[in-house]
Amino acid sequence: MKTPAHTAGALLLCIDMQPVFVGAIADGARVQRRCEFAIAAAHGLGLPIAFTEQVPQKLGGTAPELLALAFGAPVFGKNAFSALADEGVRHALLKERGIEHLLLCGIETPVCIYQTAVDALAAKLHVTVFSDAVGARRPDDAAACLAALARAGAHVLPSETIFYALLHDVKHPFFKAYTQLVKSHG
Repeated sequence: MKTPAHTAGALLLCIDMQPVFVGAIADGARVQRRCEFAIAAAHGLGLPIAFTEQVPQKLGGTAPELLALAFGAPVFGKNAFSALADEGVRHALLKERGIEHLLLCGIETPVCIYQTAVDALAAKLHVTVFSDAVGARRPDDAAACLAALARAGAHVLPSETIFYALLHDVKHPFFKAYTQLVKSHG
């Protein structure tokens, strides 16, 4: 498996972490906490971060605790399940920013995470799904979808594993702060 050694061309996309959905998934508080960790780590590494919201005019916006960790990050409303099915979102995330590697966290794994990852793979992007920062109403469905994504070529790994790979070694300027994040979100 090829894991990127640097952050150029990568973007963390936090999908549909709206309180109405978080409350409906299995262990929603844990998933939100792991998304908080991923956002804080991405921010510390200087990775761009973006959020999507499923029909926000009806279902509300992203959890404010998550938005506060990535102040100023763009938030895209969507109607389609895949974030990349919306031409405006696809253009803003991929074409304007030159994104080559999409890092995914959020909900719901068998629907929006899965469809976004499949569309990203079809667009020839590298895709990493943070296995500990995604969730679903039915965990068995999520496990089947994560396994299918891994077979399709996505990296499906815990967030700490990915961020340690991005840091590469203890000499990285963010390493000490990162280890504090790991401890505080353990």
